[in-house]
Amino acid sequence: MVTLDDATSEITSAFFCKQEGTNSSLRGIHETIAKHGLFCSLYTDRGSHYFFTPEAGGKVDKSRPTEVGRALRQLGIDHIAAYSPEARGRSERAFGTLQGRLVNELKLAGIADMAAANHYLTEVYLPRHNAQFAVAPEMEASAFVAIPGFDIDNILCVQEDRQVGADNTVRYMGLSGFSCAGGRLTIRPTWP
Repeated sequence: MVTLDDATSEITSAFFCKQEGTNSSLRGIHETIAKHGLFCSLYTDRGSHYFFTPEAGGKVDKSRPTEVGRALRQLGIDHIAAYSPEARGRSERAFGTLQGRLVNELKLAGIADMAAANHYLTEVYLPRHNAQFAVAPEMEASAFVAIPGFDIDNILCVQEDRQVGADNTVRYMGLSGFSCAGGRLTIRPTWP
């Protein structure tokens, strides 16, 4: 999973995960904001964890946001859907570079498990990669905005609304717990 600053080609977050999806996307956004601050827009493919698309290959429906879309909306970040690989430009070139170099480096280092690969990626590879491939932005001022004291953890998470039953229980994924009768509750499961 890779998050890239389009203005500089700096990789702001990267990690290996079993499957790209909602949680990995939220993690990449979280890592980028924690390191650099809030950004104005996010350009992604049209994967189902990013957008609801009523008809395969058709336009996305932003009126029915996914969890990623909801979180971006809450943060005031414009979410832009890419309709072709060419539209993703720098990110596609970065993926090509990563696939060509990183895989070979991991093999040479004898790394075969995800935890070791993630450590190597963040501690060894990314600093070198960014030093070599990142460029100065056209505008000197950063487009990232610091957000001190802002609790992004309660936004960059999956939020599931549940009705509290008359017996004071809330059911979620086959589990039940106690709460206040008659109300609603938002459940925020954590990522692994």
